[in-house]
Amino acid sequence: MDQKINIAIDGTSGVGKSTIADIVAEKLHMIHLDTGAMYRCVAYYLVSHQVDIHDPDALNQALADIHIRFDHKKVYLNDMDVSKAIRTNEISMATSKVAALEPVRKKMVALQQEIAKEKGYILDGRDICTVVLPDAEVKIFMSASPSARADRRYKEYRSQGIDANYDEILHDIEQRDYQDSHRTIGPLKKADDATEIDTSQMNIQQVVEAILQLIPIDK
Repeated sequence: MDQKINIAIDGTSGVGKSTIADIVAEKLHMIHLDTGAMYRCVAYYLVSHQVDIHDPDALNQALADIHIRFDHKKVYLNDMDVSKAIRTNEISMATSKVAALEPVRKKMVALQQEIAKEKGYILDGRDICTVVLPDAEVKIFMSASPSARADRRYKEYRSQGIDANYDEILHDIEQRDYQDSHRTIGPLKKADDATEIDTSQMNIQQVVEAILQLIPIDK
């Protein structure tokens, strides 16, 4: 692309934001900054180190010790590849609680905004359009019914040889939706100027094409 822009994608848990952002970024020669993975890294660190999130000193020390980087679609936490470890249901649930903590959000949002200053980024998460990049040139809100998302995640786990229970996954998704939309700081909501794409009955390619149609420049 001749003109650099930023694309902000918000959406519910398990709707496929990261997968779609990866593909769109590759097609448009942009950089995908997976903000959800960043929060998952923080949650993974806090859980694995048994950090008391209600202890301000312990939390701030942990945040100071956390270093995240991306390399060839892999996520590294303090130089350890945690690409798969941060995608479990346990970490998904913990992430929603951790992401609501003000010190965590302050550090992550500041880092994301600093990175995106150069333009040419696709960011996805829960409050990208509303908080992190309110001036993004393209804003998208991806949604899908809880049952559609649960079915996708169940099939994904099974394909990876991971034991999974559909009912448990559906329950976790519904609980995560509630937590994300009711948290005090950076709640999940559709920005007034974002375009909503309901992906319940769409495949990956259809979602990608729908997003590409929203890009106001030659592709």
